[in-house]
Amino acid sequence: MATYKPKNILITGAAGFIACHVANRLIRSYPDYKIVVLDKLDYCSNLKNLSPSRSSPNFKFVKGDIASADLVNYLLITESIDTIMHFAAQTHVDNSFGNSFEFTKNNIYGTHVLLEACKVTGQIRRFIHVSTDEVYGETDEDAMVGNHEASQLLPTNPYSATKAGAEMLVMAYGRSYGLPVITTRGNNVYGPNQFPEKLIPKFILLAMRGQQLPIHGDGSNVRSYLYCEDVAEAFEVVLHKGEVGHVYNIGTKKERRVIDVAKDVCKLFSLDPDNVIKFVENRPFNDQRYFLDDQKLKKIGWSEKTSWEEGLKKTMEWYTNNPDYWGDVSGALLPHPRMQMMPGTERQLDDEEIRSLVAKPTVDYTQKMVTPVLKSCTSPRPSLKFLIYGRTGWIGGLLGKICEKQGIPYEYGKGRLEDRSLLLQDIQNAKPTHVFNAAGVTGRPNVDWCESHKPETIRTNVVGTLTLADVCRQHGLLVMNYATGCIFEYDKQHPEGSGIGFKEEDTPNFAGSFYSKTKAMVEELLKEYENACTLRVRMPISSDLTNPRNFVTKISRYNKVVNIPNSMTILDELLPISVEMAKRNLKGIWNFTNPGVVSHNEILEMYKTYIDPKFKWENFTLEEQAKVIVAARSNNEMDASKLKAEFPELLSIKDSLVKYVFEPNKKV
Repeated sequence: MATYKPKNILITGAAGFIACHVANRLIRSYPDYKIVVLDKLDYCSNLKNLSPSRSSPNFKFVKGDIASADLVNYLLITESIDTIMHFAAQTHVDNSFGNSFEFTKNNIYGTHVLLEACKVTGQIRRFIHVSTDEVYGETDEDAMVGNHEASQLLPTNPYSATKAGAEMLVMAYGRSYGLPVITTRGNNVYGPNQFPEKLIPKFILLAMRGQQLPIHGDGSNVRSYLYCEDVAEAFEVVLHKGEVGHVYNIGTKKERRVIDVAKDVCKLFSLDPDNVIKFVENRPFNDQRYFLDDQKLKKIGWSEKTSWEEGLKKTMEWYTNNPDYWGDVSGALLPHPRMQMMPGTERQLDDEEIRSLVAKPTVDYTQKMVTPVLKSCTSPRPSLKFLIYGRTGWIGGLLGKICEKQGIPYEYGKGRLEDRSLLLQDIQNAKPTHVFNAAGVTGRPNVDWCESHKPETIRTNVVGTLTLADVCRQHGLLVMNYATGCIFEYDKQHPEGSGIGFKEEDTPNFAGSFYSKTKAMVEELLKEYENACTLRVRMPISSDLTNPRNFVTKISRYNKVVNIPNSMTILDELLPISVEMAKRNLKGIWNFTNPGVVSHNEILEMYKTYIDPKFKWENFTLEEQAKVIVAARSNNEMDASKLKAEFPELLSIKDSLVKYVFEPNKKV
């Protein structure tokens, strides 16, 4: 059997109980492995659990939530993570009866975020998902053979249901996307460092305080218990020898009734069980027994080493030596947990933990820790920062100049739109508040190019735009998408010269060019993204009459032109408006043109008046035009009333042409 060797491992929830023993073991035993720990330090986590690894050069701690997609993606990329061991979860069954939504958020949604990050980065070689024996549901009391890995999942409480749900996601991502997933299902674990809401540490601390030991129901429920170091070794074996796509039970056949556990604790403290044990109200549902078949894991080299008596004694000694390790845990020691011990409650760090987050003279610990900076030390975050795609394009270049003029920090995206991992890296590096997409294929010198380059056009205009919108949605970012109004043509409901323009809600009716087809397609799909603002630009014009993409420049260089009134976009006026729209977080579809229409002849008359009094041109018909072009051209009027209502100062197309284009270039 080939042995898997990781390089950079992300362990989630490793300030918690089981994962801290796994992390400390791997850091100690494999100095060539880099171990990155991600933990949000919930009520049942403790940085002191990682004290043995604190000075190790191959250890880094990151305080954060697995439900934060941007953080997870950032870590996978910047730390070059190739292996994930996913322990982070809410695990206490009692809490799940009172606050089940928090279990869904952490156990299912958090797992989904991790899986999606693995999919989009495409660099994970192992994803080990830590589940529980409780997903199998209750085992028959007289069963001689335990649940094997192929047994049906029949969870009976909110906690186990969320773990089963997370397993289904893991399995689906393994099958659909080929993620190299492995799942473990373990029995109960006990030992040092466990938060005392769980049975054994709760009984020990109560016995230390001379208080009664509460037992749910009659105490006949049977559980199997494994010592934490044996379980850490099991994960070490699964990491190196587990097969992708397989499930492994981590279990023991040594079972104990809850009342017998209480009696064993009483024996360690020389207490009379009859006086100390107290029977309390049972859980809403309390599985009678969990029993696992552990043969599969044994076949790849693992076996239980610590006896119950030895493990319980070690655990008792640790708690008696560290009675205040968890601070005030009185709420956790009650028969049923108090609200302040419910999941989602961040535990206040004690002095020792705070010190562990600060650089020490003897250890450059800050190089291994990613932690929040105190508010008094933080530099103010800019209220705006734009990430712009389309640096070499006309609109993208103008956007950069607008940002410089307005003093808005900005960066240009380096990744190609269709490459999701590069987009994620851009967002992590730039940390923008808004994203502008001015990248796209329109063709050189015109849209005829798209007719013979259809795959390239689809790749950028459809796949790339949707990928960017999806990545931005994942990060809660508004994307301003410069689209086109060349998806309409005059028809019976919108006849030429009628003044009736196409509105934002109208269905595109022009498919004469492949370029327009891709733009109409992606616009329809973008309606599903609530974070997208689609700006329908038409026949863009600017004051730069040297730019060959400028509509005025184009038609002034043609030998012949058609003469049809159209809606158009004066970039000098409207691009600053698009920046203002981003500031206002406007969304949805907008006809991004100046009100009204202007014909080719009217523009060329202005050109003759303001620029060249000797300029001459000829007209030809659409039929004649069709003979010299490959793809048909769109002609339409767009209804700009929605934009005008938002920006009353917006000029009509003819007034805007004079003010922003011809007056600044006036030569006559």
